[in-house]
Amino acid sequence: MANSWATLGVDLHLEPAGSSGLRRGLTDALRDAVRTGRLAPGTRLPSSRSLAADLGIARNTVAEAYADLVAEGWLTARQGSGTRVGERAALPPADTAPPRRREPERPLYNLVPGTPDLAAFPRTEWLKAARRALATAPFDALGYGDPRGRPELRTALAGYLARARGVRTDPETIVITAGFSHALRLLGLVLRARGVRTVAVESYGLDVHWGLLKGAGLATRALPYDELGTDTGALGDEGAVLVTPAHQFPMGTPLHPGRRTAVVEWARRTGGLVLEDDYDGEFRYDRQPVGALQGRDPDHVVHLGTASKSLAPGLRLGWMALPPSLVEEVVAAKGPIDTCGVLDQLTLAEFLTSGAYDRHVRSSRLRYRRRRDALAAAVAGRAPEGSRIEVTGIAAGLHAVLRLPPGTEQSVIQAATWQGLALHGLAFHRHEQAVAEPLDALVVGYGTPPDSAWAGALEALCKVLP
Repeated sequence: MANSWATLGVDLHLEPAGSSGLRRGLTDALRDAVRTGRLAPGTRLPSSRSLAADLGIARNTVAEAYADLVAEGWLTARQGSGTRVGERAALPPADTAPPRRREPERPLYNLVPGTPDLAAFPRTEWLKAARRALATAPFDALGYGDPRGRPELRTALAGYLARARGVRTDPETIVITAGFSHALRLLGLVLRARGVRTVAVESYGLDVHWGLLKGAGLATRALPYDELGTDTGALGDEGAVLVTPAHQFPMGTPLHPGRRTAVVEWARRTGGLVLEDDYDGEFRYDRQPVGALQGRDPDHVVHLGTASKSLAPGLRLGWMALPPSLVEEVVAAKGPIDTCGVLDQLTLAEFLTSGAYDRHVRSSRLRYRRRRDALAAAVAGRAPEGSRIEVTGIAAGLHAVLRLPPGTEQSVIQAATWQGLALHGLAFHRHEQAVAEPLDALVVGYGTPPDSAWAGALEALCKVLP
């Protein structure tokens, strides 16, 4: 095996083999690389001098192998252009059947909840923040780093979370993660190591989160749900509970004050841990945001947040504000080095401290509020006459719940597919042990479509309503 650092900038891996001579072995290796598609059509190969030097063979041997493959049509050679892979189609290995996979059709409009308008990502401001962050970053920032994450970001987050969400924390107890799922996976490992066997969850939520807990060896038990939200008074001997108290996902209601008190008292009484998923706390429209539950008891509540809704999920940046007693165990579960991209961490820190994050959130809040209002107006004004559809859960967030007549949810979902709409029914988010009144409803995300597609999405949605 050999690697070539050619003067032309081409790195070529070849393994000439066989007992029929070096020239034949090199020719076969090159032909096989082209035939199987490892060398794509148009790829420029190293000069015969460079490849010969890297393989430790005579230049004439390489030149003759190139000439043989040019004659066969696998390579092309032009004066001043060098030797390149020809345009003939690559063939799969003889023992490999060509893949026969049909790509699923993309919907015209994506109304699945959980993603913001990616077209509105603040590219210009983010790039400015990235340049400033990189220009001022110390050299050691590019090393493996503290597993908790860069101190610049933890410091910026401590200030922001205290100011905007009422979180009581400091940089030493914040751990940066690659999104919410990464954080939940780490917490699942810690809980299991502590001897926890069951985590209480809400009757409605995300199956991917329940799956992460299951993957850590933990069972989940669904708490009852009613008009006051999740019934935290029904907590028992579970070691932890996962809740969305500011804006229940997907129902959209804040946790009743009495039940907020009940879950904190349960944690103090039993030593249990409250995992607070504050997934869209910045986006409240009709009154001041509901403060983070963590502010009531930082010793028993883990506050989990991400940049996925406020900026973009592709950044893969999240955070945990941990009770001091939990930091060491979470850091040990994460590993000895920082596993999140340092440059993005530094950029987000700059974005927060410069005020660009606040400006972006305020701008997004206005845009999403207009979309929410348009959704409610369209359903009220353009739904079929006599329709019994109620739009709920719209005081905050990036989605609404459209309550449907009993027995119509599945037929509406099917009709939506025909209209090129991707959306979820409420049943999609129901835990298998859910203790809640069965409801037919749609969970409609209004964050994803770009502004140019929003009117069309609303038109298609109204067409499928019963």
